[in-house]
Amino acid sequence: MDKNTIIGFVLILAIIVGFSWFNRPSKEELERQRRMQDSIAQVQMEQAAESERQMFSQAKADTLAVSSEALGVFAPFATGTDTVYVLENSKIKVEISSKGAGVSKVEVKDYKTYLDEPLVLFNKDEVKSNFTLVTSNSRIVDTKDLYFDGTVLNDSTVMLSLPVASGSEFQITYILGTDSYMLDMYVNARNMKEMLSMRENGLDMSWAMRLRQQEKGRKFENRYSGVYYKYPGDDVENLSNEESEETQLSNRVRWIGFKDQFFSSVVIADDYFNGVALKSEFLPSASKYLKDVEAHMTVGFDPAGEMPTHLAYFFGPNQYKVLRSYDKGVDSDLQLDMDKMLPLGWGIFGWVNKYLIIPIFNFLGTFIGNYGVIILLLTVIIKLILLPFTFKSYMSSAKMRVLRPQIEEINKKYPPEKALERQQATMALYQKVGVSPMGGCLPMLLQLPILYAMFTFFPACIELRQQPFLWADDLSSYDAIVSWDAYIPIISSIYGNHVSLFCLLMCITNIVYSYINMKDQPGNDQMPMMKWMMYLMPVMFLFIFNDYAAGLSYYYLVSLLITILQTFLFRLFVNDEKLLAKLNANKSKPKKKSRFMERLEKMQKEQQAYQREMAKKNARR
Repeated sequence: MDKNTIIGFVLILAIIVGFSWFNRPSKEELERQRRMQDSIAQVQMEQAAESERQMFSQAKADTLAVSSEALGVFAPFATGTDTVYVLENSKIKVEISSKGAGVSKVEVKDYKTYLDEPLVLFNKDEVKSNFTLVTSNSRIVDTKDLYFDGTVLNDSTVMLSLPVASGSEFQITYILGTDSYMLDMYVNARNMKEMLSMRENGLDMSWAMRLRQQEKGRKFENRYSGVYYKYPGDDVENLSNEESEETQLSNRVRWIGFKDQFFSSVVIADDYFNGVALKSEFLPSASKYLKDVEAHMTVGFDPAGEMPTHLAYFFGPNQYKVLRSYDKGVDSDLQLDMDKMLPLGWGIFGWVNKYLIIPIFNFLGTFIGNYGVIILLLTVIIKLILLPFTFKSYMSSAKMRVLRPQIEEINKKYPPEKALERQQATMALYQKVGVSPMGGCLPMLLQLPILYAMFTFFPACIELRQQPFLWADDLSSYDAIVSWDAYIPIISSIYGNHVSLFCLLMCITNIVYSYINMKDQPGNDQMPMMKWMMYLMPVMFLFIFNDYAAGLSYYYLVSLLITILQTFLFRLFVNDEKLLAKLNANKSKPKKKSRFMERLEKMQKEQQAYQREMAKKNARR
């Protein structure tokens, strides 16, 4: 490129820059342009907003037209404002929503969650309830989609209504009694003969809920939470508490309950529900909820409005005396039996709890405020009741102990290959001295109903809930002295992420008791497996009871300590030499064989004959 060309490009560039400089807009012109652009943008925004309003208005009009077509006389109630009405007494606080006219929140007073928050059974986002209406022209209307007009009649009564025409309305009335966990509900169709189908004498109803985790031990709480129901005049049953389940019931049902470990929500029919479908679904352990539960059923309904449908809701604690109070003075066939939701055990175990354990526990609770002391005294009383059986069992064991040298002589006389002869000689010795090898078993069996009743009592005992004792802050849950968040393979899944001290002490004490109980028993050298099993069981209890209520482990700990003390006291008062002399003196007395001994000898002879026959056959070969 030559010199003239370069000079030309430089001049052209200078002209362009100079032209742009001299023709740039002034500050006033720039401000005027900005204002013009802002005005244009404002106009465009207003036009867009107006267009959106027109579209919304058209969509709303279309929706109302569709609602009017689908809902008929109920169409005016498809839109509205959700208003909350509150009914409250000394026991519960209930909120009722005008949308759907259902109970939207329940708070149980005098109780807190394990996080020390108000105990709310459910709130608006955790419950769904609905009635399905069938109109005269076969339209299906769900009350959950409608906005009711509410009227507070007095401090305890709220009426929600759908006034579809002058003098005609669908009403749902709630009445909360004084100092009661019961909420009454009346459903009535007033002057609606021409609007509702007269062919429908039942009202379809649905009720669904998310069960909250209210307690510290989720695993344990989940085990006692689920869906329960009662057949009229019959027993109480439930869906599985261990896994998700749904079922369709063919029989009528008196009530349906959504239960967690210590609190329940129950809907009760005056007569019965039919066409009942129930569902319970487990939720992930990371969720703050335990399960999704739901019920669909049909309840009797008079569309002519001559007889209102009466239902009742129970929102309250799973306390035996509270649940039983609703059956006082009621014929047995009409009783609600809500107390049967409590896991008190079946058959004789339930009877022991209802008529022995619970009365003693409640009696002690009337004048003692510390539930750790109550459990201690309850244990002492039970051990006193069982004392005759315990002493008889000990005496049977003592007799076997003093006979140990003679039994060892028999074992030396008969080698292991002559086990049958050894057994016959041992049984002959027992017969001569008047000792039954099963003498200690029957007293122990008689104690089992009480032992098992206590096992089922503590998980159902709401009185222990959040009651502290020593290092335990809640006797109804585990008493963790050490806990960790990290997942440890096998240990976390089988044992858990904490160490319960009462459980640990109980297992250690159990091992000590097994040692004391086994060391003087005859024949232990011949039964090493039995010996190790007695030591293995307490170790198994360590894994089983680590998640259980601290009150239960504490009871077993105290019971074992008292048993050990009884054993030492029995040894002080029972002279082994005198006992042996008494047994030896029995040898000279004529004895009548017991039926048990006769059957045992017969079995031994048959076994001996069978062995001889088998020996002959083997010899021929």
